[in-house]
Amino acid sequence: MSTPEALKKEALDYHEYPRPGKVGMSITKSTETQKDLSLAYTPGVGEPVLEIHKNSEDAYRYTNKGNLVAVISNGTAILGLGNLGGLASKPVMEGKGVLFKKFADIDVFDIEIETTVPSQVIETVYQIAPTFGGINLEDIKAPECFQIEYELRKRLDIPVFHDDQHGTAVITAAALLNALEIQGKTLNTAKIVVLGAGAAGIAVTQFLVRLGALRENIFMLDREGIIHTERHGLGPYKFAFARQTSKRSLQEALEGADVFIGVSGPDLVKKEDIARMSKAPIVFALSNPVPEIYPHLVREACPEAIVATGRSDFPNQVNNVLCFPFIFRGALDVRARTISTGMNIAAMEALRALAKQPVSQEVLEAYGVKSMKFGSEYLIPKPLDSRLRSWVAPAVAHAAVQSKVAKLPYPAHYAQLPFELNLQSITGDQDEEK
Repeated sequence: MSTPEALKKEALDYHEYPRPGKVGMSITKSTETQKDLSLAYTPGVGEPVLEIHKNSEDAYRYTNKGNLVAVISNGTAILGLGNLGGLASKPVMEGKGVLFKKFADIDVFDIEIETTVPSQVIETVYQIAPTFGGINLEDIKAPECFQIEYELRKRLDIPVFHDDQHGTAVITAAALLNALEIQGKTLNTAKIVVLGAGAAGIAVTQFLVRLGALRENIFMLDREGIIHTERHGLGPYKFAFARQTSKRSLQEALEGADVFIGVSGPDLVKKEDIARMSKAPIVFALSNPVPEIYPHLVREACPEAIVATGRSDFPNQVNNVLCFPFIFRGALDVRARTISTGMNIAAMEALRALAKQPVSQEVLEAYGVKSMKFGSEYLIPKPLDSRLRSWVAPAVAHAAVQSKVAKLPYPAHYAQLPFELNLQSITGDQDEEK
């Protein structure tokens, strides 16, 4: 096993050699002759300029706008490293570009902004938005991230998606609903404890409520303990989940709980805490790289527990790469004006359904195992499952058309959905649609 110093050197070398960074540009048209150059630039370039001036939608015909996403951060919440500034976030934003391109063939410009003032972030993104077909916000701390995303969604007619919120919510919900099914429990009766009240924690909880979880069955905790109605200084996002209760500690919240979702920090939960939970509990310790509690400790306390983490070296990795590239792929392919809750639900349902399919030999070989099937240690698909694009993106596109946020019809090159999508939960998204 590599030492921390060896891993550090390997990571730094990977990013520096043979050329610095992880992404670059490629030319998509011929540039071999003088005529090619005259078409690529002057005088030929003037013709599409005039067409776009007459009809702005022609930018999708003559430029890369329709397949170009901006990945934007101000570096106020970089991974688990905190507020290190826009420039320090660039390796992460380049990494998102790698994942967009590899998994969904979407081009990316990463843009790092050196301001912590929400209005400045909003105005900067608004002014550069005409370049792009979509905006992916990343590593922006709460509560500012909520205001930034809300204002941009309101002002722009292209998808704006804060992956730390909605990507985390989609993949967590997919894994959780499958886990509840395996454990013989239901979302609308489950007692849920959420440790962490930042962007991810609040978005996950909001999404679960949208899917049927009851607020009165949820305890949310931050650094000060349970969020309750007698606390002062709660912002609107935390106050929405404040409970009228005399309980104050994590241990009290976990008493009889069916589900624990940790999006907080390392080693915050003990074996004794898990033992307080109900029979056959579900423990999602998603802090990365060090989870709130390691899986072996959970099982020592409760052998029948289902455990998920954010790490690739344990079963059930909750990884946003399972959804964000394909949510954007589906949104771009129907030229969606936004990413609606219905589109996120469709992505979640696609992931749930794919997990129940036989796992391909390609995936087994990639992960070095002989078998893998739906169950307590395989709740959601693996990131290297090539079927993700053909399952998730069409589901998202279908939902965009159904929820009337798509400018284009369902693409002819998409196959029929390989699973049954419940449109009842997708239509009627009027609280979010523009």
